[in-house]
Amino acid sequence: MQRWVLHIDMDAFFASCEQLTRPTLRGRPVLVGGVSGRGVVAGASYEARRYGAHSAMPMHRATALVGAKAVLVAPRRIVYSTASRRVFATVARFVPADKIEQLSIDEAFLEPPALVGATAEEVTEWAEELRAAIREETGLPASVGAGSGKQFAKIGSGEAKPDGHRVIPHAEELDFLHPLGVDKLWGVGPVTGANLRTAGVETIGDLAAMSRREVELTLGATVGVQLWQLARGHDGRPGEPRAEAKSVSAEHTYPRDLVTRAQVDAAVKRAAEDAHRRLLNDGRGARTVTVKLRMADFHIESRSATLGHATDDEATLGAVARRLTRYPDEVGPVRLVGVGYSGLEDARQDVLFPELDELLVATPVSSAATDDYEVGAAAPADGAGLEIAVESEAAESGWRATEDVVHSEFGHGWVQGTGSGVVTVRFETRATGPGRARTFAVDDPDLAPGDPLASLDWGDWLAAQEEQEE
Repeated sequence: MQRWVLHIDMDAFFASCEQLTRPTLRGRPVLVGGVSGRGVVAGASYEARRYGAHSAMPMHRATALVGAKAVLVAPRRIVYSTASRRVFATVARFVPADKIEQLSIDEAFLEPPALVGATAEEVTEWAEELRAAIREETGLPASVGAGSGKQFAKIGSGEAKPDGHRVIPHAEELDFLHPLGVDKLWGVGPVTGANLRTAGVETIGDLAAMSRREVELTLGATVGVQLWQLARGHDGRPGEPRAEAKSVSAEHTYPRDLVTRAQVDAAVKRAAEDAHRRLLNDGRGARTVTVKLRMADFHIESRSATLGHATDDEATLGAVARRLTRYPDEVGPVRLVGVGYSGLEDARQDVLFPELDELLVATPVSSAATDDYEVGAAAPADGAGLEIAVESEAAESGWRATEDVVHSEFGHGWVQGTGSGVVTVRFETRATGPGRARTFAVDDPDLAPGDPLASLDWGDWLAAQEEQEE
């Protein structure tokens, strides 16, 4: 019986979540990421990609490509992780859990038992039902590729983007695969691609036509043969759950080097809070805390300490992070601060006296670590000239551009701009459609920081999830 493997990939996921929850941004070139000069693009909408912007690009380069129409949005990880949970909860209605291999927050391989022996037409119908269910449940677009193995499914979903499907019939797989550039082969990076081109290999078909001996001499006996087998259409890797994450972390690069103890303390607090939110989403406790610093000269230092038990207590973990922190008078100006939690365990110990846990940590170990923690349409609403003023990572007013806020009268919104003693807020959520912008004094008592999850307007679903977890 013929097997079918599918690859589902949410389209421009971070940017799509922003356009979903902030309807005024639909149809606009949205760049999600660090808004400072040192920031990196975490996600780009398809409107932004038309200008050449893409993920992992320096933000200043992306904004130069897009120009004045670019809308820069600070990442809201809690929104993306929650949307991901709902997406894959929908997927789980179609595919058993042991046949879902989630690769990241926005993509997964599926091997549905219901499709064993199915025709390409039946797979197409199934994939469209899945995409429609995700769209109905979340409002987000997804692309799906399908074939006899992971390689075909992965390439197929890329060919299907945006918001489409590509089912490759078994009899047509090699005809589909072999004309593609060799860089399309999963596992071929810049170095391997350069080695292959030096050997005269331009397409996947060229690689498939090589002898095993030629491949071993060019790429090695292990990786080379694996790629050669994939190029020949042989891919028996099953779609199954991946191992649980070994750590959670958060890090931030700052627009200006941190040169005081107070600045570094604030940065550690910010990273620790973000990492703690991810830890809570993971559902486990952590035994080991790591603080990572990248200095102005790009030297990286990582210091770790381990508790005698796993905990998800924020005060305890934060206290350990503070104890590990080194300062500019010791290491020089700091440009990046990160906090990570590892040694994750299901069993957690309640902490009654977190301040005492500072005495339980092991002696910190300093190292020159090189690994980073982290590595993503409707017509415009009212007016084509939407402008989001991004003055700095943290505006003097206390409000940051694109920050979630809530007003006692107008409800949930987000900061469109701030300066000269005023803040402009656009009030809208996923459910409202494009909203109106209003301007307030920065110290207006009716304006307060808002919960990013309120922008999803999924109160009933979130409540149901909490009940299930209790």
